Amino acid sequence: MKVIVGSKNPVKKESVLVGFKSFFNSVEVKGFYSGSGVADQPLSDKETLSGARNRAENVKNNYRDADFWVGIEGGIETTDKGLTAFAWVVILSAVKYGEARTASFLLPLTVAALVQQGYELGIANDIVFNKTNSKQKNGAVGILTQNIVSRTELYKQAVQLALIPFINPDFF
Repeated sequence: MKVIVGSKNPVKKESVLVGFKSFFNSVEVKGFYSGSGVADQPLSDKETLSGARNRAENVKNNYRDADFWVGIEGGIETTDKGLTAFAWVVILSAVKYGEARTASFLLPLTVAALVQQGYELGIANDIVFNKTNSKQKNGAVGILTQNIVSRTELYKQAVQLALIPFINPDFF
């Protein structure tokens, strides 16, 4: 089974691989750049979901030789407690669609302040936590949970949930 991810980010590709392998035996995952069509740092649930959909559609349109196409987009939204981070996963096949959102978590005020100034979350994390390229690694969730919850683990569950329509074809 061939799966194309709309990203070259190693964390996103690994999340898709692990998530798909939960249900399927032979899985090959490749990642290609795919524009999201939204801001570099989406600031709402709707914008983030749109980015994930766009990434999946773009790779589906540009890389036809696959069984599944996946878009993952991380985003931030304002709640009454502050800024929270999350991601959307969208999975397409030739005939079906699945989507799921990750768990969300509160961002520290120092990180939130930088995001509100226009920094992407990954860059804000690097500044506040003295990291380098954290968005290609465990990201905010890994940093804030002392790597108890990895970014791969966070995304993996959403990949698994987005696969529900595909693993239950009689119901969808």
